[in-house]
Amino acid sequence: MTLTTLLRAEWLKFRSLPALLATALLLFAVTAGFSAVGAATLGREQADRPDFDALSIMFYGMNFGQVVAICLGATWVAAQLRDNGQRVWLTAVPRRGLFFSAGLIVLGAVVFTVGAVSGLVSFLAAQPVLEVPHPGLGDPVAWRALFGCAAYLALLALLAAGVAMLLNSGALAMGILAPAVLLLSFTLGDVGASTTIVSYLPDRAGRQMLLLHPSEALGPWAGLAVTTGWTAAAIGAGWTALRRRDL
Repeated sequence: MTLTTLLRAEWLKFRSLPALLATALLLFAVTAGFSAVGAATLGREQADRPDFDALSIMFYGMNFGQVVAICLGATWVAAQLRDNGQRVWLTAVPRRGLFFSAGLIVLGAVVFTVGAVSGLVSFLAAQPVLEVPHPGLGDPVAWRALFGCAAYLALLALLAAGVAMLLNSGALAMGILAPAVLLLSFTLGDVGASTTIVSYLPDRAGRQMLLLHPSEALGPWAGLAVTTGWTAAAIGAGWTALRRRDL
């Protein structure tokens, strides 16, 4: 099969699996919904704090959406593994690299699109409820954040897919990555780990794109590049495991 044919097949597979569609819809609902709620509540309660970041509050739902993105990437791999499905696909497409690449392209494109729509809805929903100065749609920082929202979610989904392929288990990948994204940065900070080390974790680095005034060691674009590096390493490890796996 050619790459174009495989992309069509992967897109058909994605649309045909209820678990993947449901998780993609959940990603939008959680990200946009919690962002609107966060802007309406925390945007008022925390406005007087010295570390208040209006742009970050606009994308408050990312705290929850990032976990759904991880689940979506891991679920994509789990769908390949179910009922020896990967063996069937690799019988039809013996070139494992082509098979893996096509799936990642479709997964990344879907999550990027859902993330872009979620980010735009979150941003627009926050405009009328935030009572403090905040970026408008015409500000360059707003477009940086909108792109960062989509890119960050897509990178996390691809990161989860790479780890799930490496471990040969979607559930195990979710069990490792979801707590790590939610808790690891805060835990290391609480035990006195170096700020520089924490800044280079994939979640903390990527979320610099969503801050009005990034305060970490990395800037917004450098942070996104660090998250991209983590994702590339996970995909490379997953591809190596798939290539060597005896199915």
